[in-house]
Amino acid sequence: MTVGMRVGLVCPYAWDVPGGVQQHVGDLADALTGMGHEVSVLAPVGEADTDLPDHLVPAGRPVPVPYNGSVARVSFGPRTAARVRRWIDDGAFDVLHIHEPSAPSVSLLSCWAADGPMVATFHTSNPRSRAMSAGSGALRSAMEKINARVAVSEAARRTLVEHLGGDAVLIPNGVSVRRFAHADPLPGWPGDGGSLAFLGRLDEPRKGLATLLEAFALLASGRPGLRVLVAGPGDPGPALESVPADLRDRVVLLGRLDDADKVRAYHSADVFCAPNLGGESFGIVLTEAMSAGAAIVASDIPAFASVLDGGGAGELFRAGDPAHLAERVGVLLDDPARRARLGAAARRAVRAYDWETVAAEIVRVYETVLMWGGAPAAGVRLDSGPRASALLRRGVG
Repeated sequence: MTVGMRVGLVCPYAWDVPGGVQQHVGDLADALTGMGHEVSVLAPVGEADTDLPDHLVPAGRPVPVPYNGSVARVSFGPRTAARVRRWIDDGAFDVLHIHEPSAPSVSLLSCWAADGPMVATFHTSNPRSRAMSAGSGALRSAMEKINARVAVSEAARRTLVEHLGGDAVLIPNGVSVRRFAHADPLPGWPGDGGSLAFLGRLDEPRKGLATLLEAFALLASGRPGLRVLVAGPGDPGPALESVPADLRDRVVLLGRLDDADKVRAYHSADVFCAPNLGGESFGIVLTEAMSAGAAIVASDIPAFASVLDGGGAGELFRAGDPAHLAERVGVLLDDPARRARLGAAARRAVRAYDWETVAAEIVRVYETVLMWGGAPAAGVRLDSGPRASALLRRGVG
């Protein structure tokens, strides 16, 4: 293994706003540092008083842009471009690792500004993206400079192939299994009457909170002690409209949790629910819950079904169907032995996503790119683990 590499990681989205890409980049930076590499991260930062890690370099203030059922906070323009060029010049990186290189933010600017060995990771699952389709020609000049492509899931790989062509090594998102494995529940949880948990943005419809609360309303009349723990940023008002007024005191809103309490939340319910409607390329929330040994009920969107081993590591229900969700949750609430079996299966399945494994696979991609002197490594096979396609291609034509 190559040791002591200087690695530049580029995150296109605002660092001070929680998100899957930001978390992935931050955890990867920590994992690479633990392996003995020197890491610098470039990302937009909105709040001047944000407590930033030592390796984080602010790239400029972000602006919100609606995208893929969410809001992407990105940074672009001449001033940001100058900061990107200066960071690349000062960093003298052995490898530049750009996340979401097609995002109109510091990632795309980095592609245009850099000339050395470059790896890109694609996170987005959006096969009908009009923005990517319309911009594919303009993006091609940037994509041609990338030496190796990584996709975090099959859904992300399909989005890449459809809009930009080529292929990618499949390496999943990572999770720090040990961080989530053990924790005391939050005070008063899970309780005696049964409890459910949801973690995610409350005001993004695609996260499915409304579906979960409709399912809760169906279950609650026959289960007088049943409660729902809801954690995450955003306004829950629209989703709460489906809950009858006499049941709303059993929906406990905790807001955004710090890292320690987030871990405790995964250990605070009988059933963890991931009711997302779509637009997910992976499922970090699932791997965190799996690390905690939670009994999971998740929508059957392709990304979630893949992470949960087709239902072997958690129950699946028809996405957007609150009655089916209520049915599957009810079965688990009434069967503690099945909950325990699913939790144990989840702990086994999540080992493949541990950062120790995932970071090692990513480093092998770096090493292959450097071995080929930064040239596109077409046809080179990598031993990148069972989930990788193990084929690096330039893939731009």
